Amino acid sequence: MMEEECCFSSSDSFKEAEVGTPLSAVAEAFEELAKSLEGSSEDLRLHPFIFACSHVSELFGCLGLGFKFAEIEYVSKVNKLLQASKAFYTLSGIIDHDVRNGTVRKSGSHSRNLRRVRLGLDLIKALFEHFLSSKECSPKEAASNAYAQVCAPYHTWPVRKAVAAGMCTLPTREQLLLKLKDIDQSVEREMKRYIIASGPIIEYIDNLYMSRDICLDW
Repeated sequence: MMEEECCFSSSDSFKEAEVGTPLSAVAEAFEELAKSLEGSSEDLRLHPFIFACSHVSELFGCLGLGFKFAEIEYVSKVNKLLQASKAFYTLSGIIDHDVRNGTVRKSGSHSRNLRRVRLGLDLIKALFEHFLSSKECSPKEAASNAYAQVCAPYHTWPVRKAVAAGMCTLPTREQLLLKLKDIDQSVEREMKRYIIASGPIIEYIDNLYMSRDICLDW
């Protein structure tokens, strides 16, 4: 696939979500993104993907200092993909560009940035799944399990050690609900919406790499 020029002008900006809480905003954005994949043979467009991903950074912020490492990493990569959207129209376009240039795994490449954003989406998904697994599950427990499941395999021992120490600063369940401007009943509903909607997006990104014989162990 040849490199594609983005159809969005520099004056384009993300549409503000007409929803009341951070959770409902991210759930709605990913539901819209998932709908665009249903029954379509077209590649996922980069700009709508970035729009949906932009909402997730606020969720990282609600987790406080314990997840500051993830917030900084995630926001940085999303911003770099936003810059890439000036030259590329689809997710497959940026991967194919790096495949042709042998830069898929190179630090700072678009494909590597996309891979890191994908890990961020999966981290939030896993955190929500653990959080909803039991009324007794604290944000610290949910976050620790999610990190061990999604990110730890790709981090060095010093990074894993630092993250473990930071987990002690995560908010309580009540504090998290306050940060999310939500209550238990609606939190469960919105988290489930994100889990369901983000699954196909994460799978789609993985398939983009695997269809080009790119291993996902990085």
